[in-house]
Amino acid sequence: MDDEKRAKSETTNGVTPGLETAGAPGPINPKTGQHTSYWVLSEEERSKGFIRPVRTTYQHVGNRPKYPLRDLTDEEKARYNQFGYVKYEQYPDGEDMAGRYWAQKDLDAKPCNGTTTMGRAIAETYAREPTYYGRTFCAHCGSHFPVGRGGEFIWIDGSGDKVGT
Repeated sequence: MDDEKRAKSETTNGVTPGLETAGAPGPINPKTGQHTSYWVLSEEERSKGFIRPVRTTYQHVGNRPKYPLRDLTDEEKARYNQFGYVKYEQYPDGEDMAGRYWAQKDLDAKPCNGTTTMGRAIAETYAREPTYYGRTFCAHCGSHFPVGRGGEFIWIDGSGDKVGT
């Protein structure tokens, strides 16, 4: 965590055990897969208001292609073989990126579709600063997965919004 982000953050348990630069301030509990503590924006930061609704429950839907896939060209196969890419997803004009390469393992991945409910401070952190986190926890899989545009979770409020966007 960079100094600017750290200056406006605190932990969910109120303890900062010398892990100020760690992705999470508490170790992972091997029984649950969750950290014993997480970073959140401070109460002062959260009290400034939210740019998204405060939502507490999300679903693990995985990351699936949104647009049609095409086979790789011979040149792309040679260039990207080391990464295991097998398909390319061309994004339409107006998107932030031109597209994405997909590996077979990603295309075959089956998310659990389970829902997870987070604590209020974490939910308010997402509402105040949606890109604060890079990963979040799936209570059913017992592991952390990416959030954001290419993330694996959607809010279950019916919006279809990806967690972290």
